[in-house]
Amino acid sequence: MRAPPVLRGARAATTFLTRVPVGGFPYAEADWRWAAAWFPFVGAGLGAAQAAVWLLVDRSGALVAASVTVALGLLLTGAFHEDGLADTADALGGGADRARVFEILKDSRVGSFGAAALVVVLVLRIALLARLDAAAPVALVLTQCLSRTPPIWLMVALPYATPSAVSRSRPVAQAALPQALVGSVWPALALAAAHLAGALSAAEAAAMLAGAAAVSVVCGLRFRARVGGITGDFLGATQQIADCAALLALAIARGG
Repeated sequence: MRAPPVLRGARAATTFLTRVPVGGFPYAEADWRWAAAWFPFVGAGLGAAQAAVWLLVDRSGALVAASVTVALGLLLTGAFHEDGLADTADALGGGADRARVFEILKDSRVGSFGAAALVVVLVLRIALLARLDAAAPVALVLTQCLSRTPPIWLMVALPYATPSAVSRSRPVAQAALPQALVGSVWPALALAAAHLAGALSAAEAAAMLAGAAAVSVVCGLRFRARVGGITGDFLGATQQIADCAALLALAIARGG
């Protein structure tokens, strides 16, 4: 018996976001639409895997542990979001008009804007995780979960701008308010659990939420101004920026 789309969406989300072989093909359009609701849940799983590896290699030092866990994240996802970040940086940085932006997005080569964006994000993520040190395992689970929520809300707020002929993410990007609401439950539960366990203060949770919300607004305004909507690459870039913003907010809130 085939499971309902709301449940099959979890498997579709894992297939879409990671290299983990969970099967389940073929997926119906409704399955892909519900996949977005499970993005933060899958992110929490990725963060948990990274946290486990951090604890295994922690004795080698925070900088080494941070580098290894970030590398694991790239391996598990196939650098899926990082690819979107690079393409977005090249397109918005080098595209003078809407047509040129889409032309660059279709180009598989990485330009100077994209390379610079990747370096900055990877270095910042490693530095922030090393700075958080003992709090890094919890931070990995929380930020990997939380950072996958802003893209869902952008799907709701903005139209999908990529032409249908070259679109690969359109079925997933059809998420609507029900998917966004369900997707928002996962980071809320993760933050609440961390707070109740004494691993996160209310101020730290608020700072992380504020960072992710700010990314949603700024990225959404930028995407609408440049092309009138979102693309799959834009959503990947949003996740990357939100991840760094949440880590930075946590590091600042923790101080000391």
